[in-house]
Amino acid sequence: MTIRDAAPSDADDVYHLLSGFVTSYRPDRTVFDDVTFPRIIETAADGRAEFLIAEQDSRVVGYLLALRMPTLFAGGTILELLELTVDAPVRGRGTGTALIRAAQARAREAKDVEVTVPTRRAADFYRGLGFHETAAYLKWSTT
Repeated sequence: MTIRDAAPSDADDVYHLLSGFVTSYRPDRTVFDDVTFPRIIETAADGRAEFLIAEQDSRVVGYLLALRMPTLFAGGTILELLELTVDAPVRGRGTGTALIRAAQARAREAKDVEVTVPTRRAADFYRGLGFHETAAYLKWSTT
């Protein structure tokens, strides 16, 4: 398995994985192609995000998206993991862990203060990787 930066040519594979991942929103392919995917690629290229792909046998089997944010409270930047998904047939084989470990290595290189992840469904997975609970997220929606 290879972990690498996402590229514009990954759009179809990432959209497929995204469609199986989201529960709160329904992805819109036009918005994805025209706005969100290119913007995330650009954000990662300039260091404000990590957008990583897990590839196995020349096939995209997972991705991770994390945003780098400056903070006052932490005394530096934090890397907040927002999306992690692995294709169902290969789950449980270390792909998600490899993506997390790659993001943690990137966070160390960037001198981020911490890596955080808001999660409802996968808290035990993250605890197993050394994460610990520090906060609860509340949400206000603009719609």
